[in-house]
Amino acid sequence: MALLQVRDFPQETYQILAQVAKEQNRTVPQQVIFLLTSILNADDNKNGARRRRVLNDLDALELHLPSHSPSPADLVRQDRDGLSRGGRLR
Repeated sequence: MALLQVRDFPQETYQILAQVAKEQNRTVPQQVIFLLTSILNADDNKNGARRRRVLNDLDALELHLPSHSPSPADLVRQDRDGLSRGGRLR
């Protein structure tokens, strides 16, 4: 396993890192690995996070959709019936 040593790491940042690690039941080295891995994989997770945000936004809209929507076949049938009666395509 590789060894990583960081020099001149700011004390204040280390204290914050240690506190977060403690809150998440990790050691400081485990927390550093977790954070770096999360950051480096952020592009892979970006689409998933975006998808979750969109779904949450849709849920927040509280759309009241009918419990029964017509099937695609019913919609095509309705369009055909309209044309046979002199209707127009839109």
